[in-house]
Amino acid sequence: MKIAAQNPLHERYASREMASVFSSENRYAQWRHMWITLAQCQKDLDLPITDRQLEALVGAAPQLDLERVREIESQTRHDVVAHLRHFKEQADALDPDSNAGGILHLGATSAFITDNTDVLILRQGLELLSKRLVTVLSELVSFARRHQDTATLAYTHFQPAQLTTVGKRACLWAQDFLIDLEELRSRLENLRCRGVKGTTGTQASYVTLFQGDGSKVQALDRKLSDRLGFVQSFPITGQTYSRKQDTQLLHCLAGIAESCHKFGTDLRLLQGVGELSEPFDETQVGSSAMAYKRNPVRAERMCALARRLITDSLNGPMTAATNWLERSLDDSANRRLVLTDAFLTADAVLGLAGHIAAGIKVRDRTIAARISRELPFMATETLLMEAVLRGGDRQELHERIRTYSLQAQAQVEAGEANPLLDSIAKDPDFRLSREEIQRLVDPQAFTGRSGAQVGEFVEQHLDPLLSTLEGAPAEGPRI
Repeated sequence: MKIAAQNPLHERYASREMASVFSSENRYAQWRHMWITLAQCQKDLDLPITDRQLEALVGAAPQLDLERVREIESQTRHDVVAHLRHFKEQADALDPDSNAGGILHLGATSAFITDNTDVLILRQGLELLSKRLVTVLSELVSFARRHQDTATLAYTHFQPAQLTTVGKRACLWAQDFLIDLEELRSRLENLRCRGVKGTTGTQASYVTLFQGDGSKVQALDRKLSDRLGFVQSFPITGQTYSRKQDTQLLHCLAGIAESCHKFGTDLRLLQGVGELSEPFDETQVGSSAMAYKRNPVRAERMCALARRLITDSLNGPMTAATNWLERSLDDSANRRLVLTDAFLTADAVLGLAGHIAAGIKVRDRTIAARISRELPFMATETLLMEAVLRGGDRQELHERIRTYSLQAQAQVEAGEANPLLDSIAKDPDFRLSREEIQRLVDPQAFTGRSGAQVGEFVEQHLDPLLSTLEGAPAEGPRI
């Protein structure tokens, strides 16, 4: 029985767009693009390469046959050589008299193809993640604006502390994602390719090709970087570019995971107490046993994948630290797995984050009930100060509030309504009517500048940036 290979990241979690970026078809198409680009740059610098040869290479490039490559690789045990021979076969078949295949890979090493292509693919992945981050931020901005002034409990140690607003809390999440977007865009802008460096980074083979003309070797390196769209190549390499660049990218993705995990954890806690909930489809089943349940499965999945991404990022520094001298090959299999998985996982968690942010439900009545239970305790200092202004004795009234509060806490813990405000209203020494007390404990008065902070943050920090960037549609989970 033939067993099909399975990878949950491809089949269940990551988007088809990101899976396509890291597909074999895209990778090996980029290899061919890299060979053609090298030949074009070499021709521009007067190596004996003809337009006819380049035309044959460009014509053969789309005809990649991975079955034929596997057949050749089974003999050579070398993936780059197998692809190189296959490309030559096809180019020479397209124009037998051009000898197009004969000018492929001039002066290059396998790392020229693999490292430069890796950076091209990583750039494609970063560009897609940037769009995913823009989508998450856009959805959180919309949510924060809608609930800019919706009072809710703020928590420290997951214990009620003061009041904030639902929109202000959403801005806590958005600020984390904004930091991620700024970091990712910085990485994109400063991404460097390996360039044209030769077998161990000395450019010796290119010095030979250009008959000792070092200025042309330098020009070739610059020209290739420009054609590939990079600000520059690494000025110094061994056989590979510095693996510290991989570490930086993985740390950037781990930052995204941190933000998604924080967002997901907060939502799970708030769904647990009934204040917010993630989207729940009409036909969705919460539990195979407990039909009434509405589990926060999307947020839970986001947190699970985020933890995986954070641990994946540890491979970056370990690989960079153990890369012997000019190069050792023990980085290859690790990078092939980790970089691909990290980008697919980052794509999956951001897809979930965008989908969740677009559909968060606010349970206003539950929030109001929880505020009414906790706010009387938080308002005691305000009531005490007002009573003192009306002629009360601060020390005596403080002791009474302490006594009333302990009694009220016992009743709240027993599941009863909070009687604290009624107790104060009935005490003539406070000189406060029930109506006056109710005005003094208006929840909105206890949210401070939360609503204003939402407006300021969105208008000053998010709107200017998001207006210049393109997002990607928020996808629901495939399953």
